[in-house]
Amino acid sequence: MSTAPTTTPGAARPLTLAVVSAGMSDASSTGMLADRLAEATREALGGVPVRIERVELRPLAHAVTDHLLTGFPAPALRAALDTVTGADALIAATPTFKASYSGLFKSFFDLVDEGALEDLPVLVAATGGTARHSLMLDAAMRPLFAHLKALVLPLGVYAATEDWAGSSLDARVQRAGAQLARLLAPGGGGRAAGGAPAAPVRREHQDEFAGVPDFADLLARAGQ
Repeated sequence: MSTAPTTTPGAARPLTLAVVSAGMSDASSTGMLADRLAEATREALGGVPVRIERVELRPLAHAVTDHLLTGFPAPALRAALDTVTGADALIAATPTFKASYSGLFKSFFDLVDEGALEDLPVLVAATGGTARHSLMLDAAMRPLFAHLKALVLPLGVYAATEDWAGSSLDARVQRAGAQLARLLAPGGGGRAAGGAPAAPVRREHQDEFAGVPDFADLLARAGQ
């Protein structure tokens, strides 16, 4: 689901913010946290137009498994992957399982092409039953996106069950959203012709292994 901004004719394209949630229920706390971070980022961007593209992983669970087994994505899964890899920034939220991200969350990002998230700003977030697992942001999520060559924001947001009853969570959400907004549009955003904010430029991905021959092909040749 996407939230489209209002733009004027001739203006530069709006920023695209992908929001991935691995919540395991239709109205999960993980999805709520992801949505609050997205709205905080939109508010911090001020007048900079932004399109929020939400990706819920729960309805894609079977498609993710099928893709892992067959190597062919279903149309809905292909659209979700294209949303993430084509975005200007990403908010990634997962419930905590065994002091780490969920298997569904990891499986989805296992399907992202190597290098497709290079230089992409990523805000990580997680939910859990206790604050004792809050270090999973640093121990699990940051290494995952660092491996994918993304730019992981210094601030992450972990929401334990008790956090939803207080005001500290909202303050942390607003602070993280503001940090992502500053990275997307520093100083209010670079300005394109006509005063429209310019989208951040990501370096075009180049496959560093494109020239490496296929190992199976080498084995076949050796057996001839």
